[in-house]
Amino acid sequence: MTTRLSLLQRPLAALLCAQLLLSACSATEIAPGAARWPAPAPQPEPENFASQQWPGNVVARTVPNFEAPSATHCARPMLTHETPGHTGQRDEANGEVRPLLGREARARRAAPGAAAFDAMPAPAAPTAGAAKEALIAEAEAPRFAPPAPVTPIQRPRPQQQVVSAGMVDDNADFSAYLQFRQRTQVAHRERDVSERYLLQVRNARGMAVPDAEVAVQAANGAARWARTDAAGRAWLHPNAFDPSGSQVYEVAVRKNGQQGTTFLRRGQKSAVELVLNTAAAPQRARLDLVFLIDATGSMGDEIGKLKSTLRTIANEVAQLPSRPDTCFGLVAYRDRGDAFLVRRHDFTNDLGAFQTVLDALQAAAGGDYPEAMNEALHETVHRLSWRGTGATRLVVLLADAPPHLDYGGPQYDDDMMAALGKGIKVFSVGASGLDKQGEYVQRQIAQYTGGRFVFLTYREASNPASGPGRETVHDVSNYSVQTLDRLIVRLVTEELAKLPSAG
Repeated sequence: MTTRLSLLQRPLAALLCAQLLLSACSATEIAPGAARWPAPAPQPEPENFASQQWPGNVVARTVPNFEAPSATHCARPMLTHETPGHTGQRDEANGEVRPLLGREARARRAAPGAAAFDAMPAPAAPTAGAAKEALIAEAEAPRFAPPAPVTPIQRPRPQQQVVSAGMVDDNADFSAYLQFRQRTQVAHRERDVSERYLLQVRNARGMAVPDAEVAVQAANGAARWARTDAAGRAWLHPNAFDPSGSQVYEVAVRKNGQQGTTFLRRGQKSAVELVLNTAAAPQRARLDLVFLIDATGSMGDEIGKLKSTLRTIANEVAQLPSRPDTCFGLVAYRDRGDAFLVRRHDFTNDLGAFQTVLDALQAAAGGDYPEAMNEALHETVHRLSWRGTGATRLVVLLADAPPHLDYGGPQYDDDMMAALGKGIKVFSVGASGLDKQGEYVQRQIAQYTGGRFVFLTYREASNPASGPGRETVHDVSNYSVQTLDRLIVRLVTEELAKLPSAG
């Protein structure tokens, strides 16, 4: 007869039990009553966090690893918040203001009609908290002389050409992905994903349990959080958060007041399954869909195509068998020294309002090749009103440059791990001109969050001006090609089709 203790009484005993593989220990169990749930250790970031990210004024970051999504709806007007980019950059070595570097090579492939300035509607009136944040940022931010007024040159915008794209799933062909990582030597933020395990959560009827909270903890206190995807799955990478090499981890899962626990032992098997005594998903799917866009000057073609096809994408998603209740969000970013660093538009279910802010977005400016992807991903993960239990949360990241790795402030690897904890899946889209470093980073983010890497294709691989085709300069193989808008619809369709109620 097996002695059953609560998790509060037996955390170390349970881990020892799993470590010794005793026959009396169940590989999967349903834990009754209250159970131990590790709390994230980092503290919330300071209110004036945005103003502390400039070179010469870098502070220790205290970014939360995980905070459960909690918004209940998105039936609100489109709310806009902007982080200014200022008009110059400080050299970290000597503190001098330096002019922005040109990007002649990228400008040659920018859309001919891309405006030099944005015709954005005025942001909504700030809340008291937002006003306080803006005042703090204004008081502490470096001062630069504003640029002389410039009248934008009005040019007729050419008809948008079809944009073709391919896709790879690095989790489906994981060995090929590890080989890509090994042969691609570029600067990046290292997170070791070489060892991974699949967690599958089902209910008593054998149905997948989506959007269940997951906490993985070692005896030494190292912990990581995740949420299961629409198929009730989560990829776990112990080395990414516990380099000490613990051999056994307690895996706790909870949803709708029910909680269960199982154990993961390194090297024993590649997948762990847990049965949770919870009901099936609600009949109607809830989809939170964010477009995270590099809005610098070289992105005109891609932004133009997205503008012209968004309503088609939204209508097709609305007609899917699950009839999803969809919220749209938009986060655009440039770089330090530009008119804005990050401009985020919170979730709304008003497609017309969303289309208006997207139509107003113009590709312009940009400094050196890397852009402010770190800051934009951080705001996307932590500062949008993601809905709570039961939502499918997707981000389409569209960019043609890597993030700055030489700035202080948020870092993409921290926030891709936080995204997994919030159940946010990122589909990274590499636009024309994305280099090896950019490809590496985008594939890191997509693989860790359970998403996929999408890349634009051309008739001639190294010549975007050659028009749409099947060729690419990226280090990929065995891919099919579709238009970019059709591929986005496909990704959303496949994700929602995994839900137990879909179809």
